[in-house]
Amino acid sequence: MDSGCGSRLKAQHTSKTQSKPIAEPNQDTAALSLPSGVNLGSFYGASRSVYESPVFRHGSTPTPPRQEIPEMRLHLALVKIATPQQLEDSVINGVAKTLAQLNRLGMPCCVVVDPGQMENANAARKIAAEQADRICTAVDAQPDSKSAHLDSIFSLSAKSSDIPTVLSRKALLNPLRDGHIVIMAPIAYTEDVPRAVTLSGDNALLALTRELAGLAIVPDPDEDPWVTAQRVKKLQQEVSLDRVIVLDPLGGIPAFSGPQKSHVFINMEQEFDDVEDQLLQAQQFATASSKQLLGSMQDTKVPTGADRNHVLAQEGIAEGHLKNLRLSQKALTMLPSASSGIITSPAEVANSARSPQADSEVSAVGTRRQRNPLIHNLLTDKPLLSSSLPISRREALSGGRSSINAPSSHTTFVKRGMPLTMIPNPRVDVWTAQNRPRLRLDDPIIDLPRLVHLIEDSFNRKLDVQDYLNRVNNRLAGLIIAGEYEGGAILTWELPPGVQDDGTEATQARMVPYLDKFAVLKRSQGAGGVADIVFNAMVRSCFPNGVCWRSRKDNPVNKWYFERSQGTWKLSDTNWTMFWTTPGLPEDPQLFHDYEAVCRSIEPSWADDTGVVD
Repeated sequence: MDSGCGSRLKAQHTSKTQSKPIAEPNQDTAALSLPSGVNLGSFYGASRSVYESPVFRHGSTPTPPRQEIPEMRLHLALVKIATPQQLEDSVINGVAKTLAQLNRLGMPCCVVVDPGQMENANAARKIAAEQADRICTAVDAQPDSKSAHLDSIFSLSAKSSDIPTVLSRKALLNPLRDGHIVIMAPIAYTEDVPRAVTLSGDNALLALTRELAGLAIVPDPDEDPWVTAQRVKKLQQEVSLDRVIVLDPLGGIPAFSGPQKSHVFINMEQEFDDVEDQLLQAQQFATASSKQLLGSMQDTKVPTGADRNHVLAQEGIAEGHLKNLRLSQKALTMLPSASSGIITSPAEVANSARSPQADSEVSAVGTRRQRNPLIHNLLTDKPLLSSSLPISRREALSGGRSSINAPSSHTTFVKRGMPLTMIPNPRVDVWTAQNRPRLRLDDPIIDLPRLVHLIEDSFNRKLDVQDYLNRVNNRLAGLIIAGEYEGGAILTWELPPGVQDDGTEATQARMVPYLDKFAVLKRSQGAGGVADIVFNAMVRSCFPNGVCWRSRKDNPVNKWYFERSQGTWKLSDTNWTMFWTTPGLPEDPQLFHDYEAVCRSIEPSWADDTGVVD
């Protein structure tokens, strides 16, 4: 007899334990004997007397213990809205609409209101509370959307007055699990003598990041480290903080080097120091310009309040971008590598959240609707535009070079990312034909087995390793390796057929910078921006004056190459298409002929014969 069915029948009786035998109808036998689908009476199966015969059992049937169903992991976005008191109602409503959409898509949001730095602490607390209520009202006005304004969520201890903590994890997570959008002001209360203290919006966001990442636990010195680790692990299994979003009227991070005017994507492991240095230089330049401007004003006229405010604003813009960059870096350092950050303006989010009806009222011209950067990132975990696209192909970014006092209307996507290794380092040894490195792929600094695996996994073909080494070892320009050999590029200096490598300047001038292998592991393709990271390093740091490569005409990756190259040329009587990033190549017949000759002459080094005609 099935024990589960017996337990079900027992549940209909009293729960008092009985020691005498209990008689039950043998309904399980009936259930097993009767055919399903058609009622044929008692023609098939046992007779009714058998069905109703009692079953004698000593004692009660044990009830299986009830298993607790673990709560599903909560995926969250942490949002900071800077100076909302300066935003119009239409912008606040557009941001609230986007937050509600994120919530419906399974990404509830925890929002920190940041009124900015103010000299009067009481005024700052009042404005923060008012703006939190204002955002709550806008969220509640959205269909099927509810807000929760949390007070007294932060606390400050006497020992660490500068580092706030979350007073109650349960009070924070419960409304989020119930589908509310949580709004809070950066106000903390001291533990010793209760009093309200205004926090910076950055410190409030970092305190929430520590709590949601499970890192706010203060370990007991007497506790077993393994027990502490298990407590942290349990907290991290409850919540996944997937996005850290900074909504600032300044917008994304501007760029001050290279042709691009903004940073579409920042790989923190590789680019944080460089971008920080650029912003520090811009800040110093703005400060020096401000002092010079104020000095000239004092020599000619008495500076008005408007003049002084304009000068101070230029310094504040650079400082604001620097703070947003550092805030994102600190937050992502505490989170898993899969988490990401977004820095954009509330206006851009609000404009992309407008309804089609609102767009039609403004203009009757039929244009493609602007994509919402937050919704797009949630669905794709990618920036709106690929960071490796040439500036001419970035339709959303038009115009000239960025300046520090020009408001940006773009979005910067940031990830903790992965380290990038360039051998040799182009900052120390510039990659030129005259400065070719004495480098071989079997050099101890290169993990050749992992490099071979990267190539074979990406191309899905077996490499003839020895033949390949014989071909490239004396021609290497350098290597680019992303992460732990998740992606990479092998670049060489190639001579056109018929040109002897005699070491003369004339011969070196004919050498062609060539991308021999560009590979990304299958598991990393289309995610994490590995291909963009490697390609950007190649065209910005290693070969900024141009490089060429070839690809089979039927290669599905060619669309990606077309978008990033300066030009293409189908090589007649072959299965190759040539690509290049060298400016003005078609106007130089000799250089163009050398590029074409190199792309035609290189022999593949595959071990398998797939029958593909090259």
